[in-house]
Amino acid sequence: MTTKESECTIPDVNLLKKHWDTAYKNNPTEKLGWFEESSKETIELLEKSKVAKDAKILNVGVGSSMLIDELVGKGYTQLIANDLSDKALDDLKARLGEDASEVTFITDDLINPVQLQELQNIDVWNDRAVLHFFLREEEQTAYFNLLKQLVTVDGFVIIAVFALDGAEKCCGLPLQRYNTEMLQKKLGDDFVLVEAFNHTFINPYGNERPYIYTLFQRKNK
Repeated sequence: MTTKESECTIPDVNLLKKHWDTAYKNNPTEKLGWFEESSKETIELLEKSKVAKDAKILNVGVGSSMLIDELVGKGYTQLIANDLSDKALDDLKARLGEDASEVTFITDDLINPVQLQELQNIDVWNDRAVLHFFLREEEQTAYFNLLKQLVTVDGFVIIAVFALDGAEKCCGLPLQRYNTEMLQKKLGDDFVLVEAFNHTFINPYGNERPYIYTLFQRKNK
């Protein structure tokens, strides 16, 4: 199995968890279509926020991303790794080894959260390539309602999603593409844009994937 877009099929919504578990089960992390060796762009925005090393950083839909390794290596001590896939988080734990003790792992659904909604005072909400999978208005509303519930005043939101000229599908799943204005509208006036930039990600198969990276700060709640 590969995760090339042309070789994936659209799963029933009730089978999404199985779909992602299967993707991680059948592919090493470095062969996944969204794999990046370094999360340089995310790190850049996080460092621009100037949050403390003990800031509570929630990484949603993180999968088995190398980002967590990088953040542990940089000395961040309150990392939360969330994903819908148990297999993805198990792979991440195994790769981290002893460093896994520095991370809280939460298998949960962003749209129908159970454990996530019990969190409090999140300093940074970080999302690379998750939001764009939510097509329906009610899904997007649930996503942003959770974000607004968890992120503290003066906290930050990092969202990296497919830009308007980005791919229409990822692994066979249709996407909702965004620009900065669309994200600002979803977040509302309580969040102020700090920085935004375009980035063309080259996936493991050599394909170009235009993204938009954004950093917002919460001013009111």
